[in-house]
Amino acid sequence: MNTPKTRETSDVRQGILDVGQRIMAAKGYSAVGLNEILATAGVPKGSFYHYFGSKDAFGEALLESYFESYLNDIDQMLAQPNTTMAQRLLNYFHTWRDTQSFENCQGKCLAVKLGVEVADLSEAMRAVLKRGTSGIIDRLAHGIEAGVAEGSLAITGRPHDVAQSLYQLWVGASVMVKITKSLQPFETALTTTRQLLNLP
Repeated sequence: MNTPKTRETSDVRQGILDVGQRIMAAKGYSAVGLNEILATAGVPKGSFYHYFGSKDAFGEALLESYFESYLNDIDQMLAQPNTTMAQRLLNYFHTWRDTQSFENCQGKCLAVKLGVEVADLSEAMRAVLKRGTSGIIDRLAHGIEAGVAEGSLAITGRPHDVAQSLYQLWVGASVMVKITKSLQPFETALTTTRQLLNLP
């Protein structure tokens, strides 16, 4: 049973993570110092080290929290009633396009923003990224398999291979969106997604 003190502790910790996610999604990991996060969160440095032993430990917890929320969102999206699995999958990629642009992703693009950077900095953070992205691909694969079974989509190859190709396609498109400052790479990714799923 959670006591008020336990809830308060959890709220402060999550508040630091939420602020860190927004700032690091905009600026990257290395460019952001703890002082900026703590000043924005209104938390003293001593409190930070009560919850996180180091900046890398914070980065690991940040990614864990991000993927927990992200995977929960996918689960809800792929369980929507009264729609085909093909439509649910398309809704997921439309949401990706709408929330991970170069303008303001509000922390939703954390894996794309930090992936390459922190994978070389910290083995612990790389491991979290690997688990998290594998969880996304697994959910997409289950969705594709269900869509094939219900007849709302068709694929060539194994569902997991198609899911992996789609995820890599969209990660690449996200990078190109940032480079070109244009949403066109997402439109191209949507067209390719429809082709891979044999959708009109």
